Amino acid sequence: IDEIEALSSIYGEDWCVVDEDEKIYCIKISDCLDQPKWTLCLQVILPPGYPTAEPPIYQLNAPWLRGQDYMELANSLEEIYVQNLGESILYLWVEKIREVLIEKAQSSDPEPDIKKTSEEVAEDDGDDFLLDDQPIQEDPIKMLNYITSESQEVDEELPPIYHGNPITDRRSTFQAHLAPVVTPRQVKRVLEKLYENKKIASATHNIYAYRIYCEDKQTFLQDCEDDGETAAGGRLLHLMQILNVHNVLVVVSRWYGGILLGPDRFKHINNCARNILVE
Repeated sequence: IDEIEALSSIYGEDWCVVDEDEKIYCIKISDCLDQPKWTLCLQVILPPGYPTAEPPIYQLNAPWLRGQDYMELANSLEEIYVQNLGESILYLWVEKIREVLIEKAQSSDPEPDIKKTSEEVAEDDGDDFLLDDQPIQEDPIKMLNYITSESQEVDEELPPIYHGNPITDRRSTFQAHLAPVVTPRQVKRVLEKLYENKKIASATHNIYAYRIYCEDKQTFLQDCEDDGETAAGGRLLHLMQILNVHNVLVVVSRWYGGILLGPDRFKHINNCARNILVE
């Protein structure tokens, strides 16, 4: 509790309480305060055993953070945890991420090409946003390309895909899709199949999460994608963890209707997902 209060006062508006009961928090981190070039959201879930026995469960969200960059940053955070076992580490994590962003800003790395952001974030941009900055559809299937390398390109059977009942609120529509999967290659195939549907491909966001149980290692292979709706993928994966579902991919499509929904959008995303999982 002391750590949360301290972080809240240190980071102010950049610190966000997602769910007090579940101890889910989100911290927006950037390379500088005035004109940030590089920004990243760190979402953390503090398990009951934190900090003495368990590390935070975390997710790093940034449109530019992929593959090697993600792995290097994740390894740095793991290292900090191991070096400070039993201690509160969120402040160290945030400052390490800031350090990486500052290094990126000072290096010759080109600025991130952020093609797509959540419509909710664009609230203050007014008409300029609508005219100049329309989000461009970015293919979240690319995320899986480095998991399913060329050598794994085996023709696996396309699993059946189920579609849930849509939920509509203030002209925004949400619909969940579900498929049983046992390999990342099947996840990729299902996503490709869904994207063949023009209506799904035209959705403002296609948020997804999957959990695959690996019998031999007795561990889960799991991942999620926000597709521009910051923190939505992590919340969806968290729901699947709570419901303890195995070998399943859930995709939630959202078509934005022009009216901001605020936090209600997360409620609809999770309700869609929960309904299709129960069905």
